[in-house]
Amino acid sequence: MSKILILYSTVDGHTLDICQRLRQLVEPAGHAVTLSVLDDQTTVDPERFDKVVVGASIRYGKHRPCVAAFLLKHRTSLQARPSALFSVNIVARMPDKNTPDTNPYMRSLLREIGWRPRHVATFAGKLDYPSYGLWDRTIIRFIMLLTRGPTDPRAVVDFTDWRQVERFAREIDGM
Repeated sequence: MSKILILYSTVDGHTLDICQRLRQLVEPAGHAVTLSVLDDQTTVDPERFDKVVVGASIRYGKHRPCVAAFLLKHRTSLQARPSALFSVNIVARMPDKNTPDTNPYMRSLLREIGWRPRHVATFAGKLDYPSYGLWDRTIIRFIMLLTRGPTDPRAVVDFTDWRQVERFAREIDGM
């Protein structure tokens, strides 16, 4: 079928979890999936693939700079083939911020890169206080307090709607 590149930028690993689930869902349809990290050292060429999917997490209100840099650098190549983009963030746990059109981080990224892939999604992320260092745990708890989210420092909460991830996988398969 298709050669699919799934690139991911992650801070705590949850975006990778979502990408691995996407791979599990599209490979049985006969697609050859390459999963690759997107960071400052990424040299993978999207031209070698039939379809490209990019997933990026948010930390402190921003995607990593390497995400926009890669998308801008390869925008022409990405526009020439079926492609998809998704963002993972805790803000997407809120019903009024869980779509690409209502999520401030996705809207900002799309404005910055000037590219709109065929499929765009926003997934709620995972909160895992025990895995964070003291600084991150403190800051994230403060943000959660302000946004009425969980603040128990022992809490591990996966806000991801995995059925939404499955629907996105079907969109990737159908590109």
